[in-house]
Amino acid sequence: MQTDMLQDRENAVKGLRSPAPVALRAQYASLHGKRVFITGGGSGIGAAMVEAFALQGAQVAFVDTAIAASEALCERVQAQGGPKPWWRACDVRDVAALQHAMAQAALALGDMQVLVNNVAHDERHRLEDITPAYYDERMAINQRPALFAIQAVVPGMRRLGGGAIVNLGSISWQSKNEGFPCYTLAKSSVNGLTRGLARSLGRDRIRINTVTPGWVMTERQMALWLDAAGEDELEREQCLPDKLMPHDIAAMVLFLASDDAQMCTAQEFVVDAGWV
Repeated sequence: MQTDMLQDRENAVKGLRSPAPVALRAQYASLHGKRVFITGGGSGIGAAMVEAFALQGAQVAFVDTAIAASEALCERVQAQGGPKPWWRACDVRDVAALQHAMAQAALALGDMQVLVNNVAHDERHRLEDITPAYYDERMAINQRPALFAIQAVVPGMRRLGGGAIVNLGSISWQSKNEGFPCYTLAKSSVNGLTRGLARSLGRDRIRINTVTPGWVMTERQMALWLDAAGEDELEREQCLPDKLMPHDIAAMVLFLASDDAQMCTAQEFVVDAGWV
């Protein structure tokens, strides 16, 4: 049903693109059988990454709070011939629950070789309305889970002799977007997390990079903000005319998780159609 909804949007909104047929996509032999953990994998960019990794033959585990969407995603992956993803309902604001889910995934599949810190929520808010409690709640979604997911996965990567971590950033703070200061604060810290851990993790051949998406046309983004003004902004700010899709971000993450990127670490890779 979710696939049908996306297709309807593609038919209705100019400039949306479906992923290329599997046979025409880049194939990374090193990803086959690789164990991958993704936060926020049930919808949007996260779902595109779950699907993309699974269709490379990877063993994917993910957490999300969207139960129906997550179950539909697993069915869709299987229908395309990919291995069924392992997933659990988990609110990443609860660090103990997140780390427990990661431990359960490792028990089921083995130590994770790839971690993708994807979960985020760009709820709009005003500076004058922020309270300490609201600030803490925004950080608990958009900043804190990445650090504690890394903490949970690194011991296994060390046992394996290496691994790859990809943190999802945002161009929002780089392009001076207004209307969600807690979100831009959290996302601006992603590069600091990446670069601050790169040297110590690198000694164990654990690579860590940031992928920074532009304005990606997820169902949520299109439903809430893609109006005539949004179309004008896209035309004005992007260098490329096509809309950025979730599979565009997944493609970069696949590369960074693969052995083809074995000497890439501490870097930011921007996928934004030339916005910043």
